[in-house]
Amino acid sequence: MSGILYVVATPIGNLEDVTLRALRVLREVSVIAAEDTRRTAKLLQHYSISTPTTSLHEHNEHAKASRLLERIQGGESIALVSDAGTPVISDPGARLVRAAHDAGITVQPIPGPSAITAIISAAGIGPDGFSFVGFPPSRSNARKSWLLNLTAHALPLVAYEAPHRIEALLRDIASEMGDRTVAIGRELTKRHETLAVRPIKRWLETPPPALGEFVLIIYPANDKPTGGAVTPDPEAIAREFDRLTHKEGLGRREALKSAALKFSVSTRDVFAAVERQRSLAE
Repeated sequence: MSGILYVVATPIGNLEDVTLRALRVLREVSVIAAEDTRRTAKLLQHYSISTPTTSLHEHNEHAKASRLLERIQGGESIALVSDAGTPVISDPGARLVRAAHDAGITVQPIPGPSAITAIISAAGIGPDGFSFVGFPPSRSNARKSWLLNLTAHALPLVAYEAPHRIEALLRDIASEMGDRTVAIGRELTKRHETLAVRPIKRWLETPPPALGEFVLIIYPANDKPTGGAVTPDPEAIAREFDRLTHKEGLGRREALKSAALKFSVSTRDVFAAVERQRSLAE
């Protein structure tokens, strides 16, 4: 009797976000096929799971998929995991999952964390749906063409981006798609998590720090934030700056950027709030 291929979601940052079912499956399977065995080892060690792992990434999936299927057909069950979040979404594993279906093998999803659902739930988009478009092309000309082709799309666009390309992507959104609202989540569920929704012009004035994992929502052209503008409390801004510098250990420049991102203000606004609170304290 064949085993089962489990597609297991793992935390995108905070190890406490893993589900009880995922932990049980990871303990019970014969082997865990991981995108990066070193990263998966941290999760397994944290929860004292001793199941062996084997690598399955974009460079070896074609060669290893058939061997893994043979093991499942021989009665073993295997868990497929990515570096973080739900597997196969902009990650390796689709070839293995498709081959399992073709071979009549049972494939069971073990749902859980996902950067896509995390930002969708916290960004305030409407109930009409969204489109996930993956990673933009890395080269500027290809990226601009890609964005231009998406300009007329009626739904919010959810994308991933690498930290070293985030500012270039924001510039290209402005040049190819015009005046858009953009939500950016950085390091979601992690210690230095930030999430803000603001016009693209504001992002260009105060871009997010080029560190960590990014997920974005590009709102449709006719979708602007509703409600009146809310002016953040300068005292709250100053407290956040002090927390970042004294408790989190960030440098002054990094703390200014992080506080600006959190409150959707410019770094100049943060600096003014900090100076104001200091003058009041004197």
